[in-house]
Amino acid sequence: MRSAVIVFPGSNCDRDMAVAIETVSGAKPVMVWHGDTALPDRVDLIALPGGFSYGDYLRCGAIAARSAIIPAIVAAAEAGVPVLGVCNGFQVLTEIGLLPGALMRNAGLDFVCRDVALAVGATNSAFTRGYVAGERIIIPVAHHDGNYTADPDTLDRLDAEGRIAFRYAESVNGSARAIAGILNAQGNVLGMMPHPERRIEAAHGGDDGRRLFEGLLEAVSA
Repeated sequence: MRSAVIVFPGSNCDRDMAVAIETVSGAKPVMVWHGDTALPDRVDLIALPGGFSYGDYLRCGAIAARSAIIPAIVAAAEAGVPVLGVCNGFQVLTEIGLLPGALMRNAGLDFVCRDVALAVGATNSAFTRGYVAGERIIIPVAHHDGNYTADPDTLDRLDAEGRIAFRYAESVNGSARAIAGILNAQGNVLGMMPHPERRIEAAHGGDDGRRLFEGLLEAVSA
C-alpha cells in the first residue's frame, strides 16, 4: 500500500500515523510537507494526522485548509483515493469541504484525553469493513474541539445515507447525535475525532484501531 501522511506545522500525531500504517501494511508512508503541491504517484491512501496545525489559530484546521497541498488532496479524493482525517485531520476535512459540518469547542469546554467507547455504524466502506455494525470498540481521544455540529438536514442525510461511521457510546464532547466519525457520500473519505493509530497493538492497551488499517489494506489489495 503506497500511502502519504500530510504534515502541517503543529502536527504531532504524524509519526503515530506513519508507524501504524507501516506496522499494518509493511510499507513506510511518504511524509508530505504541507507546502508541497503534489502527492506521490499512484497513492493508495492519504492520511491527515492529528495535532494542532498552526496552533489552532482562527479555528482548528482553518489555516491548514489553505495549504499548497490541499488542491492535490481534493483532486485525489474526488478521483476515489481513500482519505483518512483523524482529530485535527477531521477538522481540516470539514474546512476544505470534503466532509460536511464543523468541529466546535467541547461542550464541557475542557480538553478530553482518555479512552472512550464507540459504537460502530456504517461498515460499507474500506475504513470500516473490518468491524461489525453495532459493536463497541475502545479508541483514545485527545481533543479540545471535537464537538461535531451540522444543520438538521445534514444530520438527517448522514443518518439516512448510512454515513455515520462511529458514534460515541458515552458522553464525551457534546457532538450532535453522538457523532464521532463520518464518511463522504462516496465512502472514500473518513473523518473521525478518536485516534485509531494509537490502539493497534496490545502494548497500547488493545488493538481495536488496527482493523481500520487492515480493512484499508484489504480494500487496496483487492
